Amino acid sequence: MILTDEEEAMYGGAQGPAVQWAIDQQISVGRAFGASRLVPVNRAHMMGDMEVLGESGFQFLKSLHGQQAKVRVPTTTNARCVDFAFAERLRQDPAMVAREADLRRTLAGMGVMLTDTCINYQTIDQPHFGQHVAWGDTGTVIYANSVYGARTNFESGPAALAAGLTGRTPEYGFHKPENRIGTLVVEVTAKLDDLADWGALGAVVGRQVNDYWQVPVFVGIDGPVSSDALKHLGASLASYGSLAMFHIVGVTPEAPDLETACGGGLPDRVVVADDAAIQAVFDSYPMVVDGPFDLVVLTGPQLSLFELERTADLLTGERVHPETTLIVTTNAQNRQAAAELGYLETIRSAGGLVLAGVCFYLMAVPTMRQAFGWRTLMTNSAKLANIVGGYGLQAVFRRTEACLAAAIKGGRRDG
Repeated sequence: MILTDEEEAMYGGAQGPAVQWAIDQQISVGRAFGASRLVPVNRAHMMGDMEVLGESGFQFLKSLHGQQAKVRVPTTTNARCVDFAFAERLRQDPAMVAREADLRRTLAGMGVMLTDTCINYQTIDQPHFGQHVAWGDTGTVIYANSVYGARTNFESGPAALAAGLTGRTPEYGFHKPENRIGTLVVEVTAKLDDLADWGALGAVVGRQVNDYWQVPVFVGIDGPVSSDALKHLGASLASYGSLAMFHIVGVTPEAPDLETACGGGLPDRVVVADDAAIQAVFDSYPMVVDGPFDLVVLTGPQLSLFELERTADLLTGERVHPETTLIVTTNAQNRQAAAELGYLETIRSAGGLVLAGVCFYLMAVPTMRQAFGWRTLMTNSAKLANIVGGYGLQAVFRRTEACLAAAIKGGRRDG
């Protein structure tokens, strides 16, 4: 691998042991993927919570902090696993809560910005076209690549932190133009009326493709497409298919037309996403629950201000069923704005919990499930539905209005 003089100095330890560790691990990753050099980044975004790190990861970060590690480019944090204002109410393990607080102090001591959001691209950091960044969390990566035309791979927690410490990342994968070309066409004829439909669309493709190196190109999507629709599509593609990039012809910046998106040719593979395919995704999460749902959860990714507004509208004058818990997650910025606009009070008055800085699936779900006896969960997030089965919860994936109707009535009305 070809290194600049500054990178050679980092590798030789001239900038301290933490930076030396960071660039050594980046060189190793780069060699594994055939990278010939590192490229500068001016942003990093890292997974930094106890659910992901575990005790060994926590102790490793403490050791870097002890070596006076400091990030050299703005480095933000993904969603954490504790909203400290609700930790006791949600019966989260006090030891884990204390560790999370210590972890935040450690990261802050390294200069990391404690943004605690998986929707940094909507509220904090919008990279420009062609910019190299080093982002973790699959949903943020696919959004950056696809919607902004920035360049990033899925960066693990250590890899994103290493990028923050060095201001570099290995040049492979989606940092290279040839890997960003469309490899299959998705013909969309389905109606996409709800954000859950966009998540279902991601599941249709992800279940069939399931290959990090594939780049689907969507055709047939007409009219304006919201940031939230793109958010749910990307998060679902990443969750079901490990995909890191997509194009939508006429919408995303590298797809003014199908031929350009596919690098001048047309791929042989075509996936059809019609109404039946979308409905099949919902049907794959059947309504086989006795009595009210234990949980209705809107999360994964965190909700935008527009999603909070719609949630408040659907809950106005209503009350969550006493046997059902409604949990909504967002980031601190959106919760504050929702409070100022009255959405927060509406949701709270209806009996919903609005958590900030967290995503539900990161919150040590098995501990809460055991404490409350939870068995069933309804959500409008295809990503969450794909994850929570691993935590012992039966997921039902439905559209937003049906989810909130279930929270209010406590019943099993489908939609």
